[in-house]
Amino acid sequence: MTKKIVVTGIGAISPIGATAPDTWAALLAGASGGRSLEYDWVEKYDLPVTFAAESIVRPEEFLERQEAKRLDPSAQLALVSAREAWKDAGSPEVAPERLGVDYATGIGGLWTLLNGWDTLREKGPRRVLPMTVPMLMPNAASAAISMDLDARAFARTDVSACASSTESIANAYDHLQAGLADVIVAGGTESVIHPFTISAFAGMQALSKRNDDPATASRPYDSARDGFVMGEGAATIVMETEEHALARGARIYAEIAGGGVTSDSYHITAPDPEGRGAARAVYAALEQAGATPDEVVHINAHATSTPVGDIAEYKALLSVFGDRLDQIPVSATKGATGHLLGGTGALEAIFTILAIRDRTAPPTINLTDQDPEIPLDVVTSPRSLGDGPLLAISNSFGFGGHNAVLAFRSV
Repeated sequence: MTKKIVVTGIGAISPIGATAPDTWAALLAGASGGRSLEYDWVEKYDLPVTFAAESIVRPEEFLERQEAKRLDPSAQLALVSAREAWKDAGSPEVAPERLGVDYATGIGGLWTLLNGWDTLREKGPRRVLPMTVPMLMPNAASAAISMDLDARAFARTDVSACASSTESIANAYDHLQAGLADVIVAGGTESVIHPFTISAFAGMQALSKRNDDPATASRPYDSARDGFVMGEGAATIVMETEEHALARGARIYAEIAGGGVTSDSYHITAPDPEGRGAARAVYAALEQAGATPDEVVHINAHATSTPVGDIAEYKALLSVFGDRLDQIPVSATKGATGHLLGGTGALEAIFTILAIRDRTAPPTINLTDQDPEIPLDVVTSPRSLGDGPLLAISNSFGFGGHNAVLAFRSV
């Protein structure tokens, strides 16, 4: 029998807010996380891109000095957001063997890896820290969260590029349906704003080069969009069966009604230009939700502000929703937050959850000249979603042809 899966806690540390409520308020207010990078390595390496959307606060400010030293920044961010989400959920009393972690990252402990390499080259092997391996491994975040919360059912890690944390939530949904846990902490994290990755992404022509105006550089659907803005942060949700949540008197934000995961099998970096794999993921999420495209009243789009990606997603949505697409309010929130890579799906899942709770679609900033090839109903100021039942979807797509979509329903 299909169980109803609900969200009872949220946590986020992002380029526009130190907590989930702060991030949501900043998003509704039209804030931008794009800022110039004030590091000597920007000039040292003569980087072609000199800005990003860093976390608005450093995660170590929320951690004990010793625990921060043992975690890469990506795992630090994850632990901060997980603790917020757990507290927000009321710190559920659940048997450790019935508590699981499904967490994600697109890259993992990059800073630890590259700093360790620098140490080896400059000072020799004896100076490489013993904690280097457990700090750099991609599963460090899920391990840190599981040990912090005493989660013993499982601690799994999804690594599917920019679809990673949407996939982790979809997997958590399946794990709850399968009875593998009663409560799951799910989400994603990323901290790779480093000269190496900036150089690599810039070399692919993937990043915006609006060095003179970072705040408006991420501009989904705009005719002048020229690439994404690298973001940093983490987002976490607490998921549980409705039966478990009601039994403990928990506040419920929304129902996670379903998830869809597919692969393009097309190109390692470029999306299928017709969006066929993405469309199948939308259909799969709606099928799991027991819903039809006609029921969807809001879309949080992946929309990274790249010339090719935004159009491919539009084609995917058009193939699913047809003529009705221009009646569905679409929010492209990376205009505000930049692209958190492996953490972006979880953050945008929270935006979708809060859009349902508040019955308000958040704005897409920096859209001044909408691309005529993408005639969506793009939300540019907070917009009411009206009364009645709400069903919304959130999309994430990643290098490697990964597609993941979540469906959320009001309760």
